[in-house]
Amino acid sequence: MRLDLLAALNAARAERRAAAVVTEMPGGAQRVVTEAAGDPLAGPLAKAFASGRSCMIDAGERSAFINVHLPATRLVILGAVHVGQTLAPIAAALDYDVTVVDPRTAFATAERFSGVSLVADWPDRALPEMRLDRYTAFAALTHDPKIDDPGLIEALRAGCFYVGALGSRKTHAARRERLLAAGLAEAEIDRIKAPIGLAIGAASPAEIAISIMAEITAELRRPVAA
Repeated sequence: MRLDLLAALNAARAERRAAAVVTEMPGGAQRVVTEAAGDPLAGPLAKAFASGRSCMIDAGERSAFINVHLPATRLVILGAVHVGQTLAPIAAALDYDVTVVDPRTAFATAERFSGVSLVADWPDRALPEMRLDRYTAFAALTHDPKIDDPGLIEALRAGCFYVGALGSRKTHAARRERLLAAGLAEAEIDRIKAPIGLAIGAASPAEIAISIMAEITAELRRPVAA
């Protein structure tokens, strides 16, 4: 690989941006692509970025090998609650970098969340330092507006690929009014998955955690428009 391409790839990694090294066949000409739109292989690149898998593309005169490099996915769980105790290890098993944020130190303990990064602070202080981004999933689970609302605002404004919140439709309707009053637009609030998780009839905390992880996975793998 040419040094300028390697520098571009390393820069994308440092900035937590998706990148792909496209090697044209035959000939071996290479380029680094960070946005699918506008590239001659926009469609295949969009699919490769969504799946996270490198692949060989046979498109007639535009055959190429696409080597995908994605940032590590992260899951931020706001609320050291029972649902989070199951959700955290499931996400870690799927190679997510998991962090639990909760200012309530009685809940955010190493005994309850073994092997997980814990931040015992309020979200308006903790989350900006974490630099949430489009490769971060965010789950607000405390059911406490004082904690959940600031976290949701930060996650939406950071462009997290998934933003979900625990609570009924009635609870979310009240939440919507608060977020509108806080200055968020309707379109931003519409991105919140609430009630959180796929509708699989989950009842127990463990089942709810499974439904949340399934919904996060579906959102992560959703193909993006080329």
